[in-house]
Amino acid sequence: MATSSNPETVNIDLKLPKKWEDLSDKQLRYVFALLSQGFTATEVKTYCLCRWAGLKVLHRYGNVWACKHDGLQFVLAAEQVERATHALDWLDTLPTLPVRLAKIGSHRAVDAQFQGVPFETFIVCDNLYQGYLATKQDNLLDELAAHLYQTQRIKLTDAERVSVFYWFASLKTFFAKVFKHFFQPVAGASGADGNMIEHGGSQYEMLQNAVNAQIRALTKGDITKESEVLSLDTWRALTELNAQAREYAEISAKFPRGV
Repeated sequence: MATSSNPETVNIDLKLPKKWEDLSDKQLRYVFALLSQGFTATEVKTYCLCRWAGLKVLHRYGNVWACKHDGLQFVLAAEQVERATHALDWLDTLPTLPVRLAKIGSHRAVDAQFQGVPFETFIVCDNLYQGYLATKQDNLLDELAAHLYQTQRIKLTDAERVSVFYWFASLKTFFAKVFKHFFQPVAGASGADGNMIEHGGSQYEMLQNAVNAQIRALTKGDITKESEVLSLDTWRALTELNAQAREYAEISAKFPRGV
C-alpha cells in the first residue's frame, strides 16, 4: 500500500474499524468533533485514518506525505492516502444500527435501540427531533439529549450535539426497517426519512395529530388506557402499531376505495 523513499515497496497492514458499531466512545467523540467543525467528508476520513491506524504524518511536501507507522518510515503519495480512506466510506452515511455515546458527563444514555424505554419518551424525543429538522435550533437537541440521557438539564458541546442528532436519526432509519408498515414516508415529503415537518402545514398541529392518532390506535379509543399506553415499552408499542398498519394495508388492498 505504501512506497518507501529507497524506493522499495513496503506493505503496511492498517487495521481500521469496519462499521459505526465498531467504534468506541472515544472514537465516536473524535468523529463527531470533526463533523462539528465542518470538515469535509474526505478530511474527516483522512484524519480518522491517521488516528485509528496509528499513522503519523511527519512532513508533507506538496502531494507527498512522509509518514511513520510502527517505527517504519516511508513516503505516501496523496492519491495513495485518498485510496486508503475509502476503507472508511461508511462514515459518509448514517449508522445502520443506532450508536451513541454511553455517557455525557455523569449522565448515562438509555438503550441505543430504545429497548425498555417508555413509549412516551419516544414520542417526546421524536417531536423534538422533528422540530430540530424544521428549525435547526440547537436548544431542541439539548432538550432531546436531556431525555436520552435521563436528566433534567444537560450541557452539550458541539460534538455532543452532533452525536445526539446522529443517534436519533439512525434510530429512526433503523425503526423504518424494523417497523416498515408503520413508518411509512408521508406522501409528498421530501425529507430523507419522510418526516411530516417537511410536508407543509402547521408543524405543531401535524405533530400533535400524529401523536394523538398513535395513542388512539393503541387505546382503541378508550381514554382510560392512555397512561397505560404511554408507559408501554417503545418496542411493544411500535410492534402493535406496525401490526395494525399492516392489517390496514391488507384490508385496503382487498377493498380499495371507490370499488
